[in-house]
Amino acid sequence: MKAYLSIGGNLGDREQNLAEVCRRLREHPQLKLTKESSIYETKPWGKIDQPDFWNQVLEVETELSPLDLLEVCQQIENDLGRERIVHWGPRTVDIDILTYDNRVYKDERLTLPHPRMEERTFVLAPLREIAPEFILPSGCRVKDVQGDGEVQKLKTNE
Repeated sequence: MKAYLSIGGNLGDREQNLAEVCRRLREHPQLKLTKESSIYETKPWGKIDQPDFWNQVLEVETELSPLDLLEVCQQIENDLGRERIVHWGPRTVDIDILTYDNRVYKDERLTLPHPRMEERTFVLAPLREIAPEFILPSGCRVKDVQGDGEVQKLKTNE
C-alpha cells in the first residue's frame, strides 16, 4: 500500500529531526521510503506565536494497516521528544498520515484522508513536488490546488 506522510517540526535542530524521521522509517522492516520532497519552511498554522516550521512530505510503501502505521509514526514522535501540550503548538516533530492507499477511514484516532490537507500549503507544496498528479479528496490534482499560507523551499533532496 502507498501512503503519504507529512512531517514537520519547529523545535530543536529541525533539519536533524526530519532526517531522523526519514532514517527511522527507512530502517523499519515493514516500510519502504520511496520518495522524499524537499524541505520547506513555513509560518505556523493555527497557533501563530511560535517559531517557523520545517516541513516535508514522504511517500512510503507498507503492508502495515493504517492504525499500525499510525502507531509507528507516534512512536517515532515520542522517541524524538514530541510533547502534546498545546493544540497546534510547538513540537520537535509531527508526523501526519495524509493518505493511505486512497482509503477513507475514520475513528477516534485517525481520519483518512487527512481532513485539512487541502487547506495547508505546507502539505500541498511538498506533496505537489513528489506527486503532482495525485488526486486529492476534492477530486482536484494536487498541482492545481494552492492552499493557505506561504512556503519557502530550503533544501532540495536530490
